[in-house]
Amino acid sequence: MNLLRTNSNNKDFINLVALLDAELAVTDGDDHEFYNQFNKIDKLKYAVVAFEKDNLLGCGALKKYGLNSVEVKRMFVLPDSRGQGIASKILTELENWASELGFDSCALETGKKQPEAVQLYKKSGYQLVPNFGQYVGVENSLCFEKRLTVS
Repeated sequence: MNLLRTNSNNKDFINLVALLDAELAVTDGDDHEFYNQFNKIDKLKYAVVAFEKDNLLGCGALKKYGLNSVEVKRMFVLPDSRGQGIASKILTELENWASELGFDSCALETGKKQPEAVQLYKKSGYQLVPNFGQYVGVENSLCFEKRLTVS
């Protein structure tokens, strides 16, 4: 498996995010439009695309959040590639990149209706924190944070 560091102009990243959005439209139901407004990708400087040979596997991205923190965004693995540790590898690559850039923590939001994502983040050392920013008071949202070792 290869991990490509890129940005949100990458066509493979854009295509994977379109598939993610289609899946979330079903999972989130009536809440989708609320979440979707915070998930624009046009200005993401840090994106990772996972692939093997010519086959896309998944993606993730970072968005600056606060002075020394980034928010993990747009994590997605294609359904046929799930259960193989790909999401963990993408997340680790994003954390390493954030650390190299001098950020000391990663924050993220996921939904209660996404138990696999919640499990991934807990397994990866993320701690549940009070909902932040636009997610304060949102019943379906769970927010997490992880401290990083700066490179």
